[in-house]
Amino acid sequence: MSFLLYMPVVPAAPLACRGLARWAGRAAGLLTLLLLGVSAPAGSRAQPQPVPSPVPIPQVAPPGPPVSVLPMPALPMDEQVFAAALTSDQLTVLEQACQDSARFDLPVRLRQLKDRLVALYPAPQPLPVVLANANALISCLAPEAALSVLDRYGPGPGLERQQWLTLQWRAANAGLNHRRAAEALRRLADGERSRLETTALPVRLRDDGTLDTRSALDVLASHLAAMGRRQEAAEVLLAGRLPGVVAAERLKQAVALLNDLPLAQRNALMEMALDQAAAGGAWGLAAQLLDEQQALQRLEGGDPEPARQRRLRLSRRIDDTYAEWLLRRDDPSEAKRNKVLEQRLRSPREPGGHAPSAAQPATLAPQESAVPSVPESAEPITP
Repeated sequence: MSFLLYMPVVPAAPLACRGLARWAGRAAGLLTLLLLGVSAPAGSRAQPQPVPSPVPIPQVAPPGPPVSVLPMPALPMDEQVFAAALTSDQLTVLEQACQDSARFDLPVRLRQLKDRLVALYPAPQPLPVVLANANALISCLAPEAALSVLDRYGPGPGLERQQWLTLQWRAANAGLNHRRAAEALRRLADGERSRLETTALPVRLRDDGTLDTRSALDVLASHLAAMGRRQEAAEVLLAGRLPGVVAAERLKQAVALLNDLPLAQRNALMEMALDQAAAGGAWGLAAQLLDEQQALQRLEGGDPEPARQRRLRLSRRIDDTYAEWLLRRDDPSEAKRNKVLEQRLRSPREPGGHAPSAAQPATLAPQESAVPSVPESAEPITP
């Protein structure tokens, strides 16, 4: 697996965001109730002094088109093949041996490979060698050693620094070192958190050989939350500028993190999330938000009834029979409607179910025939 797979994805142009000024401005107003986040610390950008390399520089293959995934071997390398790989000075060969040893859980081999990789190319080395060396150590399940190799290099500004910080994050993330991972992402942001929104970080290699990525902004918030820095994590989420479903999800997470914020302010964030979910047509997400708004109001001593009524209207518009039944089941005045809902919730083949029989064709009650599968507008979640 080439280390080039782990280079950051740099968009060619900024993402276009429409209809954003309103909710972004309101989020900024609510953020005045919070403490300001800590500015990203300035990292050293000093270049290493050019010193002749004491060893040959290995060849690092340039990025190429995606290749098909080969079948995994059924058995680990035999001893002779492993011994030859261990004495090789080619990082790609050593990394393949690391992957094989990790797959078959061979700790002795992994330790031997780690020691070899740490000592193979001492500083100073060009950045491609440092990155390839660190990536091989990650494959050897030695993320802390990978960080130590990366610390040998001081990148300059630009793409080089972005590559170095991205792999630094990957090593820290692999070792569950949330402090180092968050520090790498803060330095990558360079004092502007919203910049992380357009940086895609690799989080998983799919079976087909492609990468599953996630926005660095959301990843940073996850690291901060894992360290217990909930308020700072919420501020990072609210620094995002993408509208619609993405904004709704981030606002929802921010409400969960800001449990010390007054109820009125948390409810205002929830309303903004509902607006963004409606704008993106994410009615399932809107239903979740209304459920959480009811729970929040009950927990904090507020009035859950407005959220309940909106959820009830939405459940009928999106044909969410179970949710509607849950909301109505304790209301004696809704007995007739509850019978209809209970019949729809039964297995169609059970007695009283709604499957057609030979004696009587299936029919729908008049009030059920016009239930649309999706809302026609944002009205169902408005007060």
